[in-house]
Amino acid sequence: MTSSVRRVDPRAIDVSVSEAELTVDLADGRKVSVPLAWFPRLLHATPAQRKRWKLIGDGQGIHWPGIDEDLSVEGLLRGVSAPDVSKRAV
Repeated sequence: MTSSVRRVDPRAIDVSVSEAELTVDLADGRKVSVPLAWFPRLLHATPAQRKRWKLIGDGQGIHWPGIDEDLSVEGLLRGVSAPDVSKRAV
């Protein structure tokens, strides 16, 4: 009996940021969406700053140079918000 094993590839391939949410498309077909309130630098950034991102470490992370913000895909998958962020949006 054979079973198919789904390939897990937790590398980012695309990123979008709305007024309320960060969405990251992964190489294995998954999408991860988290509230923007988890990341105050992104929450308070301008739309132009939010759009200017680059993948780092072959998609293991995302960097926004205009606001000096770095997020790891691993942290997003674990549901980790920025340190010392309260549960309510600012």
